[in-house]
Amino acid sequence: MSRQSISLTEPNDDWLKNQIESKEYSSKSELINDLIRQARNQQVQVNWIQAKLEKAENSGFTNATKAQILAESKSSLNG
Repeated sequence: MSRQSISLTEPNDDWLKNQIESKEYSSKSELINDLIRQARNQQVQVNWIQAKLEKAENSGFTNATKAQILAESKSSLNG
């Protein structure tokens, strides 16, 4: 595992310390790695939505209902 040195603003450092003190995480490293994982997962979802929007814009209209579109989207996001 690589080591990094980062600088944090005081409010961000205080927030990290509070998370550790509340026993939510055992270390700042664990918390930062979790935040990065969450951001990466969120980016995957954003990329998927962007691709779906581009495809939809290029394909014209659909006869699917709002409920059908929502169900398909949720199904695709959940795996």
